[in-house]
Amino acid sequence: MLESIRLPLLFPLALLMGGLSACSTAPESKSWIDTLSPYHFDRVQGNVVTREQLAALKPGMQRAMVKDILGTPLLTSLFHADRWDFVFTLSRQGTQSQSRHVTVFFKGDIVDRFEADELPSEAEFVATLKSKPKMEKMPAMEASAEKLEQFPPPAKPAALATPAVRVPADYPPLESQ
Repeated sequence: MLESIRLPLLFPLALLMGGLSACSTAPESKSWIDTLSPYHFDRVQGNVVTREQLAALKPGMQRAMVKDILGTPLLTSLFHADRWDFVFTLSRQGTQSQSRHVTVFFKGDIVDRFEADELPSEAEFVATLKSKPKMEKMPAMEASAEKLEQFPPPAKPAALATPAVRVPADYPPLESQ
């Protein structure tokens, strides 16, 4: 009878103890809500168009040249065949999404004009990306002649010494001599 009373009380008590011990491991700088929120990875969607790329774009260029400079347009429409839209968005956890838009207008296959939001330079864009942790400098991969002599020369495989396929004597040569 006493065991039937202990078992239902033991489970909630274990949950309470586990919850209290977990609170002591949370970093003090974050609130408990931030600790419980899921991780969101950086989302990069579309074509990154920089100031340098836009500066290379000139009226009178052909569509193929625009594609070489800016990449494949994100949006093309059957109803607006004379217009290409390049859209880029960057979403990060804890910051507001960034969105850039470039529109190129054509007359036939030639660039007529283009419109763009304020674009970052290539260096500015790279600086906004999260950098990987810096690794220590790797040692030079060099060996002196004395160290190389310590190792035996590589053995030639037996398969290369004798041909695996025998060619009949009456088979014509591949190239004329």
